Amino acid sequence: MRSTKAKEVALTGMLFALALTFSWLESYIAPLLGLIPALKLGLSNIVVMYALLFLRTRTAWLLVILKASFAFLTRGITAGFLSGCGGALSLLILWALLQLPFSVSSYLFCVSGALAHNLGQLLGASVVLSSAMALGYAPILMIAGVIVGAISNWLTSALFQAFPREMRRSTPKNCPFSK
Repeated sequence: MRSTKAKEVALTGMLFALALTFSWLESYIAPLLGLIPALKLGLSNIVVMYALLFLRTRTAWLLVILKASFAFLTRGITAGFLSGCGGALSLLILWALLQLPFSVSSYLFCVSGALAHNLGQLLGASVVLSSAMALGYAPILMIAGVIVGAISNWLTSALFQAFPREMRRSTPKNCPFSK
């Protein structure tokens, strides 16, 4: 039992490091694409999706908390709060989609996650600002969510298809990427 727990902790640590690496990478890619500062590709959310689909839901929640804590430690309380709001709502929506009696497409899965992440951050920003003024940014973030969700779908599909055959056999029943 101890060995299993140690493996789970090590895997979670590696996934967290991968999420941070993706986040760092996208901070350099976003300006090259001409994206405004608040818009990112959401590459680190691919790691959370992996944890939700192939590991335990608890591990995915832990990664969301760790990512928000890291944002808090490196960029301040507002960044940590917004990261937590976006990550939590996104994970909640992704989990709910997996509970449906039918499988959703990988595109719908990724776009829903991206839109929920943006909506969670907008709601968090409206709390921080104590007004609904932040919601004026919603149209831009919703359009960006659809585009980023499509990119995430393409990258995630390619990544999951590259997994070894044994790993794909253990794909959950409603996994949107099993097709």
